[in-house]
Amino acid sequence: MAVLRGCLALGFDRSFGAKWRPCQALEHLSECELGVGGGRCLTDLAVEANELVQRASRAEVPGVSSQVEETDFGSVTRVRIQTEQAARSLGKAVGNYVTIDAPDLPLRDKGLQEEVSQGLAHELISMIRANLNNMDFWAIPDFTTLVCGLGNWNATPDAVGPMVAGEVLVTRHVYSLTPPEKRGGLKSVAAFSPGVLGLTGVETAEIIAGVVARVRPHLIIVVDALAARSISRLGTTIQLSDTGIQPGSGVGNRRFGINRETMGVPVIAVGVPTVVHALTIVGDALDIVGRGQQPGIQSHQMAGPMAELGLGQPSLPPAVAQMLQPYFGTLIVTPKEVDVLVKELSHVLAGGINYALHPAIDEDEIYLYLQ
Repeated sequence: MAVLRGCLALGFDRSFGAKWRPCQALEHLSECELGVGGGRCLTDLAVEANELVQRASRAEVPGVSSQVEETDFGSVTRVRIQTEQAARSLGKAVGNYVTIDAPDLPLRDKGLQEEVSQGLAHELISMIRANLNNMDFWAIPDFTTLVCGLGNWNATPDAVGPMVAGEVLVTRHVYSLTPPEKRGGLKSVAAFSPGVLGLTGVETAEIIAGVVARVRPHLIIVVDALAARSISRLGTTIQLSDTGIQPGSGVGNRRFGINRETMGVPVIAVGVPTVVHALTIVGDALDIVGRGQQPGIQSHQMAGPMAELGLGQPSLPPAVAQMLQPYFGTLIVTPKEVDVLVKELSHVLAGGINYALHPAIDEDEIYLYLQ
């Protein structure tokens, strides 16, 4: 959870008789985060960043292309950031971002979950092939994938990565010992959870780099929890990107990245939003009150004033944002049923990853191969 961990690490200071010192994250934010609503664009989702910058400038962002495809379970949005200037505007790295929206996913319908897992698998397969020069990785002998479940398993909203790593079908330990005719269409897959810096004292990227040097995978898939700006995206959205992960980049706490440049192989990032920053909710609530709760407000399958919490017009004055920052700068919000939400999401993600990596798994057998 890049945004969450970075802001928690920064925190703020209150000593006896002293004033609150704002979280220093605002000093290093992107154009999206500073230029839109006084720092209210704290999000890991490229689609949200693109929407907010577009609304602020009332024009398409140069160097960014976006395409929306309607599906039976919701929609799939593909955002491509092509230039460095566009990357600075959105606060995201140059590359491809795919956002899968399934508004009914929290209803825990097994049929819908399998459908979303299939959609995730198809998008993942396409992204992997695109990063391998359109090669059929299923046909590459001894093709090995390393799945890394990022996050703190002691913090429920941040436990998505470790839970997915525990459910992925791992085969590397027996793959090399099995004759090709006995492998049954399964590929070499390894998975582990490196923990977080606060638990291990070692940078996550350093641990992964050490494992990569020994395992020598052809592909890395990192799974992580994300921070969204809209409360309606919690547990309903999945983001894929081929840019890897930059821990703490959302709040200016840039550290050793997990990407193709640092690992030497393609890195695909898969994440789901589990938290929202309280500052965005408070700021957007003030926007709604300031506009007198105008009718016709709708956003992301929600109706009424609550629909705008997280996606309102970026009109919060910087002075108000600065006033709220000391009290809400490091406060995050997560659903009370986050434990159930994270468990169900881990099934969806693990099922999609299993289906994408193992050609022997049929679409109707996705959940049968969970660990």
